[in-house]
Amino acid sequence: FFQNELPYDPPSAAAWSHDGITGYAAYKVANTVTSHEAWGMGSYCVFTTDESIAAYHSFEAPVNANVRFHDLLTVSLGKGSITHVINDTGDTATPDHVTPHTVVSYP
Repeated sequence: FFQNELPYDPPSAAAWSHDGITGYAAYKVANTVTSHEAWGMGSYCVFTTDESIAAYHSFEAPVNANVRFHDLLTVSLGKGSITHVINDTGDTATPDHVTPHTVVSYP
């Protein structure tokens, strides 16, 4: 189980970016990991300084059959958004739709 709120106050998308990606994963599995499994993980955003920020994803992991996730979710709590749940997978959590956006199983 993992529950996280992304930073409330990143100053801007440009300032809170790396390698051409907006934001940082709340939970990142290193690219060198070959075996990992996680269940019941949630990440939320409420970007109070710049509501236009769209974090790219909340969870990041290498694409590997032995690196697995179960029951992930993201939610925007009314300010800002999260484009994907994990890597490039999952619907966008937007401030106008404050409900969980889930990925039941990954990959």
